[in-house]
Amino acid sequence: MLSQTYRNIEVFVIDDGSTDETFQIASEYQQRDSRVKALRQKNEGAAAARNLGISHARGEFIAPIDADDIWLPNNLQKQMARMLACDASVGVVYSWSFDIGADDLPLGSFHAYEIEGDVYTTLLCHNFLGNASATLVRASCLKEVGLYTRDFWHDGVQGCEDWELYLRIAAKFQFKVVPEFLIGYRKSPQSMSQSCDAMAASHAALLSCAERSAPVPKPARALSTSSFYIHLAHQCAHSGRGRESLTWLGRALRSEWLTPLLRIEVYLLCARVVLAGCNVTTLPRTKIEAVTLLSLQRNRSLYRRLFLGSMLHRTLTFAFEDKRKRTIGNYKLESVPSAVP
Repeated sequence: MLSQTYRNIEVFVIDDGSTDETFQIASEYQQRDSRVKALRQKNEGAAAARNLGISHARGEFIAPIDADDIWLPNNLQKQMARMLACDASVGVVYSWSFDIGADDLPLGSFHAYEIEGDVYTTLLCHNFLGNASATLVRASCLKEVGLYTRDFWHDGVQGCEDWELYLRIAAKFQFKVVPEFLIGYRKSPQSMSQSCDAMAASHAALLSCAERSAPVPKPARALSTSSFYIHLAHQCAHSGRGRESLTWLGRALRSEWLTPLLRIEVYLLCARVVLAGCNVTTLPRTKIEAVTLLSLQRNRSLYRRLFLGSMLHRTLTFAFEDKRKRTIGNYKLESVPSAVP
């Protein structure tokens, strides 16, 4: 992070009640580099930790990053250039990310879309941002929509706090993209073995939060649930739980059957699990899997994903956006008490 080519930054390292030497190491960096600020709190979860850092930040923009993820050196420079070229209607700039292993090498999977503008409905149905480390956020937007909610932590359904915040921002501000792979998103056995039931509960809480702002159309809710269950199926497969992967694919089909049947990766995942006898394991990485960033940029599946992502965004915007805006207008009017006695 300190190697970013964009130098005018504050780096807040938040110790969320760790029992290791995190705070001591961060304090040592603070002594060597004035840009580093070490903060600590009792264990209250990711949302509270991020909020603590934001509350101390003095800059006009906020860029969250989880401890095990990485930014390529020019990430902030690229994101800042994109943001400064836009007016105040743009609240978030995001970069493409690629999955990495413990050795920091790419695993071959990635998150890349060219979805921009009014993205609320598309983001509700599919978290195209990929992870919480891929964004640059205008600080004034957070003052308007609020910070990360801590309700997920208190309710024991952590996991989708960042997605929920981006939805609140997307309801009022535009999104822009830096179409380059600049974020390394860590895929570790620990992260891939987390409870999918807990993540599903977190997603349900996300939809409940969205519902408080305006009614969520049933098709959009079904599509969001189906897409997230497919994501959980991939997580199970990567962590060696083939039968559970098939279970989540079945739940995805029951939530919304059409979209899964149109996604080629669903068939590939099914084939992988079935051919492995429902005992998928994480195999040693081959040279083909340890791809370079250049090969990611030229990957055929990248062009397919960009095309399908653009089509999805246009379709969802056409299908739901006008109705959503009308619904929000009516919802707000009905929710405001009349001033006439």
